[in-house]
This record gives sequence, structure tokens and C-alpha cells, in this order.
Amino acid sequence: MTAIRKRAWTTPAGEEKTAWQVDYKDGAGKRRSKQFARKKEAEAWLVSAAWQVSQGTHTPDSQSITVEKAADLWLARGRREKLEGSTLAAYEQHVRLHILPLCGDRKLSQITRPMVEEWRDKLVDNLSRPMASRVLRSLSAIVAEAQRRGYVAQNVCAGVQVRKAQRDKVKAIIPPKTELKALIEAARASNAPMAPPLVMTLIFTGLRASELRGLAWRSIDLNNATLTVDQRADDKGVIGPPKSAAGHRTIPLPSVLVSALRVWKLQCPASDAGLVFPSIASKVMTYRYMSLNVLAPVQINAGLFTAIKNDDDELVKDPRYTMHDFRHAAASLWIEQRVNPKRVQSWMGHSSIQVTFDTYGHLFDQADQDSAVAEAVQREVLGDTLAT
Repeated sequence: MTAIRKRAWTTPAGEEKTAWQVDYKDGAGKRRSKQFARKKEAEAWLVSAAWQVSQGTHTPDSQSITVEKAADLWLARGRREKLEGSTLAAYEQHVRLHILPLCGDRKLSQITRPMVEEWRDKLVDNLSRPMASRVLRSLSAIVAEAQRRGYVAQNVCAGVQVRKAQRDKVKAIIPPKTELKALIEAARASNAPMAPPLVMTLIFTGLRASELRGLAWRSIDLNNATLTVDQRADDKGVIGPPKSAAGHRTIPLPSVLVSALRVWKLQCPASDAGLVFPSIASKVMTYRYMSLNVLAPVQINAGLFTAIKNDDDELVKDPRYTMHDFRHAAASLWIEQRVNPKRVQSWMGHSSIQVTFDTYGHLFDQADQDSAVAEAVQREVLGDTLAT
């Protein structure tokens, strides 16, 4: 039976108090009650609760937990699942700096979709859109974990998003082929024997920096000219599997890279992990060292730099490209050769074809246009007949 009744009582101090109490049955048929200062609040809550009970999405406040407690459970699961240290650190930052100040004391059962939409707007107002989106995803994951554990019946955060404005999308920086050629020539002229194979592996395979740092010789088949990605190195130098199933892939190698790798294999220092590009100490090379001590000098020698002033007002040479830019170069070279989009997705290790099109869609469009131009030129010269 559902009812709203006025309740009156006297406090130990002798003060007269009144409240409106809602008596109802939850989804399991258990009697529950909730108290309100005003009758209108009780009536509004009862309408909402009755609907939730009928849909099986109601959680009594007494069975719910706060966002802070749910966040602790979510982070604990991440540690148990052995998420990467950098990933856990980012999640902990989302919770500590943004989620707890925003709604840490709220019980999950009291959160509504309008509340989440309001929190979303506050995040967008105070953070960059990408960061606001990441924090909101973490909040949704926190509630989802609590739902999995039975502390709340629904995830009201699901579907609330920070949409990325078109103007906010950063276009991939793709080095032109003339500069790629200059970079390879500079690497060959370098005194560092690691430079040629490292530079060409970046350009021709599209590996992520973490995959390049964790690349092992056992993953390269020089006879069949293939490279298999089956591990990566995190920011602390710990070797582990790729971040997702899509990260496992096999990439074809051009003959020039196979030749460079054969030469380098004879000179490569031995390491316990059998790394292709180990550090001086035969460990996983850090991203910073690889960028500044191996790739940067080659770029500067190739003339691929910008002269900028440092804090001491001295002109210094700032390398033009990051390792990720050469990943884009590999994709553009494949697309220019009219490689099927699904194969580009596979070789790049993208989780979905949408990621590939979002990043390189304009390049596929250009390739289609180039083909159409070539066909149009042929028709102008030969008409509808085919060349023989």
C-alpha cells in the first residue's frame, strides 16, 4: 500500500516537529518510508518512485552509497584488473580534482538525469571539452560499477555526453613525402646506427610510440617481411599486451626497412626482453630519450625544425614532428596507394573503422577524387574506348 501521511513528534528538547512521510513498497515488495518537509515534495517524489518501482529501476536510499564510495570501488577494481599506472593515475585525478568536489557526497539513488546534465554543463564551463568528456566518462563508469554491484538499479549518467565541436577537432599533422625522404637520408648519414631502422620503422609501420619502445625481435619476420604487434611498453617501461584487441596486428614491411633491420640486428645490443630499440642500459627506452636523443637530432640535421627562443632568450632548434606525426605519415602513404579502409584500420590498430574515418576521412576522399580525375582525363583522350 502506498500512502502519504503527516507525522508529528516532539523532540527531546520539547520542540514540536512535523513532516510528510511516504510509505511504499519497493520492487522486492519490502515496505519502505521516506520523509519530506513539505507535502508537495513528498507527492513529487512518490510519482517518480512509483514509476521507478514499476520499471525495476528504483533503489532505496538506505541501500545506496555515495559517489565517493562508488568511486573507491571503481578505482579498486581498476587496480585489481591491473590497469596501466598512467591510466589509473588519470582516473584518480578525475575523481580527486573534479568528481568528488562536484558530487562526492551525493547518494547514487538520489542522482537524476537533469542533475547529471547540470554537472556536465559545469564541467564544460570549467574544463577543456576533451577533459570534461573524460571526467564525465569516468563518472558514468563509476555509476556503472556500482550498478554491477547492486548499489543502484540504473546508470542515469549513461548517454550524457560532451559533444566535440567541429572547430575543436585537431587535424592530423602529416609530414610531406619530401620531408620524409630528407629524414631518412639524414638518418642514414647519422653516426647513430639505430637511427635508420628506427626512423623507417616509424614512417613505414605506423607504430605507436609505446609499441615501438616495446618492440621485440621475435615479433619481426625478416624473411616474410612482416612485423607483428603483440606487446607495448607503458610510461614506466613495463612490457605488457596492447591496450585493446585491435592493437594485435601484423603489418607488411617494405624491402628498404627489412634491409635496415637486418643491418641493425647485427649491431643491436642484447637485452633480456630482446628489444629492437633498447636503451643504453639494455632496458626499455623512455619516450623522452627516444624523442630527444634519437629522433630530434635526425630531424634537425634534415632541416625539419623551427628556431625558437628559450627562457634565456637564446635561439634553439625545435624539432618539427612528434613520433605520433610519423604514425599519421604511414596511414597517409597507405591511403595514397589506395589500400582498403578496413586494412588501414587493421594496420593502424584502430578499435573501429569510425576512428579511421574520423582521423583520415579527408585523405580517403582525396584518393577517390584523384582516381576520378585520372578516369576523366582518360575519357577526354580516349573517349569511351579502353587503351590497348
